[in-house]
Amino acid sequence: MAAPKGPTSRRKHLGNVLEKMRTDRAESREDVATALGFSPEKLWRLEKGRTGLPNTGDLKALLEHYEVFDEETVDELLKIHRESLTQGWWVPYNPHLQKGMRDYVGLETDAASISAWQPTLVFGLLQTTSYTRALLESAKAVDEKTTEFIDSNVELRMSRKKLVTEDEPRPLWVIMAEDAIRSTIGSPAIMIEQYEEIQRLASLDHITVQILPGSSTGYRASQNFALLEQHDPLPKMVQADHVNGQCWVTDKKPEVGQFSRRFEALRAAALAPHETPRILMNAQKFQEERKS
Repeated sequence: MAAPKGPTSRRKHLGNVLEKMRTDRAESREDVATALGFSPEKLWRLEKGRTGLPNTGDLKALLEHYEVFDEETVDELLKIHRESLTQGWWVPYNPHLQKGMRDYVGLETDAASISAWQPTLVFGLLQTTSYTRALLESAKAVDEKTTEFIDSNVELRMSRKKLVTEDEPRPLWVIMAEDAIRSTIGSPAIMIEQYEEIQRLASLDHITVQILPGSSTGYRASQNFALLEQHDPLPKMVQADHVNGQCWVTDKKPEVGQFSRRFEALRAAALAPHETPRILMNAQKFQEERKS
């Protein structure tokens, strides 16, 4: 039984396995929860990978209820369970993460590849430290955030960026609207540095950056989103931000299919990747003129 490598993905995988065991027996969550003395909410959160089971005995009881007695299968599931309880590298940042981001960062860490659309800002994994800090500082008073919150999130974003720049970087395909490039965050100097960083990253073999020009009459989505291709046996997932800043993640096929079609339409409407340096150069000239 193959299992993903990170704690979040392992928890998600274990939940999928347990949910399938239950549905194969045509039992409701309420029936199983009642039989084992769980709350239906606890079982739902377990099956959806939201939480683990600190007590191994609870998992053993579930497997006995589902009449899973094969020793190899039980041992493998117990192993996945133990590993799902380990702490991810991002746990120290949890107090400063919006709802949903804890799971997303874990899934992003384990993703085989990432595809993203960002209509208004430079995509997070392409940002420089200066850009990220200026972006968060600009919203500090409005969102009533502390300096500690900003420092923590800047550090977290730069750590997440290592997923596509260090060790075993995973493929990244980003499409951004021209507005995301031309909007000035912080200062012209910060933007010029940001253009140079996008250019550097886009020159790497595993990173592709496309720009959707403002003059394009092709398809454009108003909502930013990211598609995470997961390692087997986990399915593809989609992440999008709610208007209140919370992070929404799902692997439901209808939603994943819808956002996958959106990404393909955006890719077709955007300029070819080899046009990106020209767009960045034009934007840089605009910022240089503002500096002078």
